[in-house]
Amino acid sequence: MGSFCTKLLPCIVSPSKASILEDPNGGNDEEAGNLPAFKEYTFEQLKNATSGFAVENIVSEHGEKAPNVVYKGKLENQVRIAVKRFNRSAWPDSRQFLEEAKSVGHLRNVRLANLLGCCCENDERLLVAEYLPNNTLAKHLFHWESQPMKWAMRLRVVLHLAEALEYCTSKGRALYHDLNAYRILFDEEGNPRLSCFGLMKNSRDGKSYSTNLAFTPPEYLRTGRVTPESVIYSFGTLLLDLLSGKHIPPSHALDLIRDRNLQMLTDSCLEGQFSNDDGTELVRLASRCLQYEPRERPNSKSLVAALTVLQKETEVPSYVLMGIPATNAFSPRSALGEACLRMDLTAIHEILETVSYKDDEGQTNELSFQMWTDQMQESLNSKKKGDVAFRHKDFKDAIECYSQFIEHGPMVSPTVFARRSLSYLMSDMPQEALSDAMQAQVVSPVWYIASYLQAASLFALKMENEALAALKDGAALEAKRTAATSNGQ
Repeated sequence: MGSFCTKLLPCIVSPSKASILEDPNGGNDEEAGNLPAFKEYTFEQLKNATSGFAVENIVSEHGEKAPNVVYKGKLENQVRIAVKRFNRSAWPDSRQFLEEAKSVGHLRNVRLANLLGCCCENDERLLVAEYLPNNTLAKHLFHWESQPMKWAMRLRVVLHLAEALEYCTSKGRALYHDLNAYRILFDEEGNPRLSCFGLMKNSRDGKSYSTNLAFTPPEYLRTGRVTPESVIYSFGTLLLDLLSGKHIPPSHALDLIRDRNLQMLTDSCLEGQFSNDDGTELVRLASRCLQYEPRERPNSKSLVAALTVLQKETEVPSYVLMGIPATNAFSPRSALGEACLRMDLTAIHEILETVSYKDDEGQTNELSFQMWTDQMQESLNSKKKGDVAFRHKDFKDAIECYSQFIEHGPMVSPTVFARRSLSYLMSDMPQEALSDAMQAQVVSPVWYIASYLQAASLFALKMENEALAALKDGAALEAKRTAATSNGQ
């Protein structure tokens, strides 16, 4: 593949090309019209959505580093979200935070992981964005497990990224802070999208670029300011990432290009996947983006034009190129998962009876050495009666007895919520069942049974996509529990 180095020439994008090029996947102007308008959430809403900001819900996909943490969560309407919680010293001016969040929140595009809302209560500053489940570019490019990213998909990534930047520029948001492989996320269909978090103007939450000076635009080192040209420089580093499959410092890459030693620059996994002309064009684009003088770098519009003509396998869905299973495919690996998938409520009942209260971690054990008040003893008796009714499939009485325990009980039991949830399902009350299943997960965020019961409730509500997502969550939590058990943890 080193032969394409002989074709390196000054890269000039023809203006005539830019006027006729169209993106086969929808283009730069395609709005994400099905998203709700930007809104302000209460802290309590986001606390509930993330199960109390449980450590199990922390995600590293968004490339955020402590003390600013991103959590995955789920709103009451089952919309999945990513919640960035800022360090308390960040954004001391609440008005500035709200104005900035609302400005970014007005953007709506299929190339972005869009900002859905924010929260600004007391010292709390939180952003709410779309949750994209299929990891980051860094994960798929540098730490892949099953297969390296294909050349056609790498070209699609940089085109979608250029389109995202061009859309933001057209809306007056040309600045993006610390653009890197962790900021590009993959949605349920395997399509790459740019995280909206980097569009927020810099505040006290940290510098605009990482501390690795080798990847920092030279003008930022001189002035400490981010410019649109700085973003293009970072785009150039991403082009190098995709070409090499490694995070190569730009200075080293430019030396390789000048020495025409492109064999060292190109990912060996790409052998035979692209032509000399395609490789030459990508290297020339990277070289232009990495020019020392900002004015010599291309703009996002010309990048879109140049990258559009390079696209390969445009008819192949992204999830196929990425090797990601189709979103509607799910094969549960446990009896409970299978029972929820086929909505076999009788089988679910038998399994919950078998599980009993062993997953409550002692929360519902009746401690005989404590001096219970009459009211407490009465609520515990309600639970006992509920258990008897549940065992004998008298679900109306079970609901009544469990409700008394939940209202007056001395402790919180996720299993009681789970049992009442199934009792509601058996009584054709799916919305109440879903509420209890979600409450069980708030109490015990890593309890897979709560996710499975949410799935069953969502199936009953005819929300199949959300139900399948909950099933996948349950399967992942169950697999983690099984692995921990087998390792003696």
